[in-house]
Amino acid sequence: MSKTNNLCDFILFGGHGDLAFRKLMPALYHLCKDGYLAEDSRIITVSRAKFSAQKHKELVKNKLIEFLPKESYTQEDFQRFEKKLYYVQVDFLNSKGYETLEKLLNEYEKRDRINYLSTSPKFFAGICQALKEYKLITSNSRVVLEKPLGKDLSSSQEINKKVLEFFKEDQIYRIDHYLGKDTVQNIMALRFSNRLFVPLWSSNHIDHIQITVAESVGAEGRWEYYNEYGAMRDMIQNHLLQLLCLIAMEPPCSLDANDMRDEKLKVLKSLRPISRSEIASSTVRAQYTAGSSMGESVLGYLDGEIKQSNTETFAAIRVDIDNWRWNGVPFYIRSGKRMQKRNSEVVIQFKTMPHSIFAENNCCTLLDNKLVIRLQPQESIELRLMNKIPGLSETMQLQEVNLELNAPDTHKRKSDAYERLILDVIRANPTLFMRLDEVEAAWRWADPIIEAWENNLVPMKKYTAGTDGPTASIQLIAQDGRSWNDE
Repeated sequence: MSKTNNLCDFILFGGHGDLAFRKLMPALYHLCKDGYLAEDSRIITVSRAKFSAQKHKELVKNKLIEFLPKESYTQEDFQRFEKKLYYVQVDFLNSKGYETLEKLLNEYEKRDRINYLSTSPKFFAGICQALKEYKLITSNSRVVLEKPLGKDLSSSQEINKKVLEFFKEDQIYRIDHYLGKDTVQNIMALRFSNRLFVPLWSSNHIDHIQITVAESVGAEGRWEYYNEYGAMRDMIQNHLLQLLCLIAMEPPCSLDANDMRDEKLKVLKSLRPISRSEIASSTVRAQYTAGSSMGESVLGYLDGEIKQSNTETFAAIRVDIDNWRWNGVPFYIRSGKRMQKRNSEVVIQFKTMPHSIFAENNCCTLLDNKLVIRLQPQESIELRLMNKIPGLSETMQLQEVNLELNAPDTHKRKSDAYERLILDVIRANPTLFMRLDEVEAAWRWADPIIEAWENNLVPMKKYTAGTDGPTASIQLIAQDGRSWNDE
């Protein structure tokens, strides 16, 4: 029996792309398997390649076998899933093929229609215009936009303006897959359902906050895309700023989508602009050079076909929030490729104890308490506390211990972020998606930094592949008397 009453046609534009096969189809497969897709819902792949329906199903099957965990795939589940699969060949550039899509969709005109644009943004306007011309946009239609939504405020506004000519704002779902992670959503539960943390969550008790998203992989395979965007546009302007908003925002009036997004917007508007005179001391950019990763030698970013590039593969920034709650609490954010290990985490560093009674006996050093929220590779929440070492020592010996705050693992399989986000689109719940004013506020803060980097006001540093980034990032936080959680 289905766990959703929303009967829909899920139309996947660019459905033969890497994202579709790695993430979207596996997510849809699991939603079907777990009963979250209505029995008669259809998944309509729209792509430019010429494929028969049967050949398309065989391709999807092979890709699911390739990308799903071995234990997740069964022939029985796929036979149920493939009944939902349809294929339409469309040339995005000249609208050829939309007649076939029109005929297919109009078989069930009153269904919800989810238009998922897993294509280059250059096709967004043409796809939306064609949907309008063929009268395929209804009051029950929604459109999902994958990033990148522009390279700066101006190009982002241009993309959104074109889509808004055909869809209303409340029909547009701008996706950030980080917001679909259970641990990211648990930040809200941790903050707003536990009285213990409420009085501590401010500059009165928190010294600083670190947000790290490190990847062990390089840019190979995505070089053309990545070289156009870099770490700042690809990661910090969206993923890391969204994490920052969830950590820093005020309690919303309710879990209503707009109440949540109103509070995130306030944070983005409170971000202190980084002036040209402060840009060199507050930001770091760098590229990785040849080194070793996962026990294997790897090339540097510029060791391939392209020998020159001004695109950063690592970025670190000190961010300040000008409001009452966070005055004087720096947020240190960083993201990079070819780092020592894959790791995404948020570290809430509490202030030092004002006085230690243990120091008189010279028995130990009190370590500051930390709340570590880890997003990958394993999701976890740890509260690091000081605790007595058992024994009969004359002086009291203390050690740091980790208090696990994870929910009991009652499920054999953890749902992927895309499962949650796709299901929310089907349910017409926009809470975890970015509103237009959020996107624009993030770009307004990021644009001056990008411009300063392009004008070479911050020199490009180097770091060896397989390390924790350039020494300049250590200096960035060390100049304030602090250190990264991994140092």
